[in-house]
Amino acid sequence: MREFVLGATLLARGLGLCLRSPRLMALGLIPAVIAGLLYAAALIALIAFLPELSHAATWFADDWAVGWRDLLRVLAGIAVLGLSGLIGVLTFTAVTLLIGDPFYEKISGLVEQRFGGVPDEVDVPWWRSLGRSLVDSLRLIALSVLFGVPLFLAGFLPFVGQTVVPVIGAAIGGWLLAVELTGVPFQRRGQRLAQRRAALRRNRPLALGFGVAVFVCFLLPLGAVLLMPAAVAGAALLARRSLGLPIESAQP
Repeated sequence: MREFVLGATLLARGLGLCLRSPRLMALGLIPAVIAGLLYAAALIALIAFLPELSHAATWFADDWAVGWRDLLRVLAGIAVLGLSGLIGVLTFTAVTLLIGDPFYEKISGLVEQRFGGVPDEVDVPWWRSLGRSLVDSLRLIALSVLFGVPLFLAGFLPFVGQTVVPVIGAAIGGWLLAVELTGVPFQRRGQRLAQRRAALRRNRPLALGFGVAVFVCFLLPLGAVLLMPAAVAGAALLARRSLGLPIESAQP
């Protein structure tokens, strides 16, 4: 529990670093705002076509009584919106990291310099780093959808859907976010997705504490956009802690 709480505080520490350095905050907000606008446009398009999607999903109810048919289609529309929102939360980070790879690499590097630097840093060309990030992000997005759809459907189960499922969803979503956000500091050390997951598994309570805190904050309106710089800065601290490196400032 102590490690879980420490992990959650890493997000707060990342936020503190960003607030004390407007440069970090500005760097992190640019790609997050771009991704936010893209997701907002996708949401508007989804809402515009929601009646057609609801009709297509409930084609079997065309011959039902009007009242029951309309009720089913309203519920289907709500389900489509809910599932889209869940997938949006789980994929927003991966998409934002892809858009802002150079920005977030800069933020992560500045945080690491403040806490002692990276003695064994590997110089990876930006195009190779972007390619690796793309492959890793696609894998994590696939996992997000794989877990997200069953959890969404399980949410309709009485009692369990309102108690157990949200906890499991936060744990899985938090873990995936922790793995996504630590991509840059691990790549800086020449370590890929498998090594990253292994390091975080050895510090699972710490990683879950950080990831769940990020997941919950990202559920808030505009939370994913405004807190993305803090999440990236906190992820650099999480990576250092998971690799046994100091996370106490080496600079005054």
